[in-house]
Amino acid sequence: MTPSALIVYGGYAGHEPEKTTGLVAGMLGALDFETVQVPELAPLADAAYLSGFDLIVLNWSVDTVTDEQVAGLAAAVERGTGFAGWHGGQGVTLEGSGSLMFLAGGRFVAHPGGKVRYTVQMADRQHPITAGLDDFSLHSEQYYMLVDPSNHVLATTTFSGEFHPWRKDVVMPVAFTTMHDRGRVFYSSLGHTADELAGPVREILRRGLIWAAR
Repeated sequence: MTPSALIVYGGYAGHEPEKTTGLVAGMLGALDFETVQVPELAPLADAAYLSGFDLIVLNWSVDTVTDEQVAGLAAAVERGTGFAGWHGGQGVTLEGSGSLMFLAGGRFVAHPGGKVRYTVQMADRQHPITAGLDDFSLHSEQYYMLVDPSNHVLATTTFSGEFHPWRKDVVMPVAFTTMHDRGRVFYSSLGHTADELAGPVREILRRGLIWAAR
């Protein structure tokens, strides 16, 4: 049976939701997924509709989500639909429901200094999402997050303290997995814009989408 994915996209234009959705749809297409792209949040409230997909990708940031939409999404994931995303799209800059943070496993709170040079370190070199990948550096937003301690951390970054000395040497998850009942959840904080979805950033996301899908 051909796997299927729903990409819900929109919100903050600075994250290039249309362009990044096109890239991710292409990645999924290359993996033989049938993809549906929806530029509105309303379908998230329909758990029965969402449950027909093997994977849901939320690429929508800096907006408000309703409790009904989060409940629908959570119900589909509980039934086994995968949930995956990256950066602000699923990094849960969506306001309106703490339940979305609970489902996603974390939430963005700051990126000290804006775009900075930092290093991503592999924390689990055996997991299929990160196996064979080396540590790497990039110039982008270094996300400071609130994260669920039950997450399985795949990669991390360490804050230098240059901008907030009281946060010096804090080790922050960059990519992680978790479970929500029967559904697999994957998140990567990397990939601010379409041009940043390249190299190891793209490969981590690609593998994460595969891993999360039912």
